[in-house]
Amino acid sequence: MPHSDHALVPSTIQSKSEFWIHVHDQLEVLLACQRNWVTNLANASALIYHSLLSFPVHFGNGRNAVNWCGFYLDSKLAPAARIQTPDLKHVDDHQPINQLFLGPFCGQPACQYIDTTPGTAKGVCAAAFLQQQTVIVPDVATFPGHIACDGETESEIVCPLVMYQGGIKFVIGVLDLDCLAKAGFGEEDRLGLERIARLIVKACDW
Repeated sequence: MPHSDHALVPSTIQSKSEFWIHVHDQLEVLLACQRNWVTNLANASALIYHSLLSFPVHFGNGRNAVNWCGFYLDSKLAPAARIQTPDLKHVDDHQPINQLFLGPFCGQPACQYIDTTPGTAKGVCAAAFLQQQTVIVPDVATFPGHIACDGETESEIVCPLVMYQGGIKFVIGVLDLDCLAKAGFGEEDRLGLERIARLIVKACDW
């Protein structure tokens, strides 16, 4: 049975590329024989977050600087989980609600939902969801409409969870990482996290 040892990072791993390959391989084992998306996303966020705790040097000058790792999911996945906020309470129940709702995560308490309505959506998660591509923000203070769940966050990367059905591409949610250092994420992180996102999508029954 997989357990917490999967979050340990060998001292031989020195680069981000090696790190993300290691995390992917550990996650692949952890997700085997389990298809429930809540369980798998909970384990994925925990594995990524605690692996980063074991590999701090590239994420903040010798200390772990990644302060949040988790998921936001399209509200259409789970209608019962839709957040009925005051501004939406008069919406017809049969009318689609454009929201991402908070999924499994590790870190400080976060926003319960994010608006994804084109034209009014704000934040990096909404941008990645609507653009259907990874968004890297070296300095969140420069990102228009940035949603600050943790005021100490300086940079962010959000990777969409992409699914294909009948040849059609659509996004079912996002994987979000925040960092206490500016420019905490780059191309190696994008490539590593997109590979992890593909693994997660394939490993779950949505």
